[in-house]
Amino acid sequence: MDRLYGSFVRPGDLVFDVGAHVGDRVASFRRLGARVVAVEPQRAMVMALRLLYGRSESVAIEAVAVGREPGRARMLINADNPTVSSVSPAFVAAARDAPGWETQRWNETIDIEVTTLDVLIAKHGIPAFIKLDVEGFEAEALHGLSQAVRALSFEFTTIQRGVALACIERCAAMGYTRFNAAPGESQALAGEWMDAKDVARWLIELPQSANSGDIYAVAT
Repeated sequence: MDRLYGSFVRPGDLVFDVGAHVGDRVASFRRLGARVVAVEPQRAMVMALRLLYGRSESVAIEAVAVGREPGRARMLINADNPTVSSVSPAFVAAARDAPGWETQRWNETIDIEVTTLDVLIAKHGIPAFIKLDVEGFEAEALHGLSQAVRALSFEFTTIQRGVALACIERCAAMGYTRFNAAPGESQALAGEWMDAKDVARWLIELPQSANSGDIYAVAT
């Protein structure tokens, strides 16, 4: 993980970890010498983040979700697997009974606050890197960002390729020209850097069994 993120994060950088969960990426960013804004709306996850990082001067914790515009939203909670809880009903509908997702159930809801990446930038400063892992809400989050930062990543799933394709389109419109991907939990880039058209083709041709991963975008 440190080797992967070390390609994008330098000592002293500011990083936004959006969908921070219990902070495994926060730990990696800190080891790389970065300051981190950990963004996570689930109460239990926020409690864990505060226990782990609440006294750290290099970590700010924002107990909110990120979307297209500020407001409120209903979050669908998977109590047995909170990392796939989501603000997106479309994500939950796509996942329900899909191959590999058969055991997942979203049986609780909570009301949460939603902010935007632009609002977080106004509060904390411009990050060098943004990590987005928000279970089908990535495109909405990117529409709340009006300026390209140096680099970012967003999660993709093969049950909702359209969301990732929308993210690629949004990134290209903001000026991102170089793309790569890390399938699954490999924590390693898949190969050569691509342009927006080629990474979209790569995503479309990915087998359904690939399930998920992250796409990385760099502005030049």
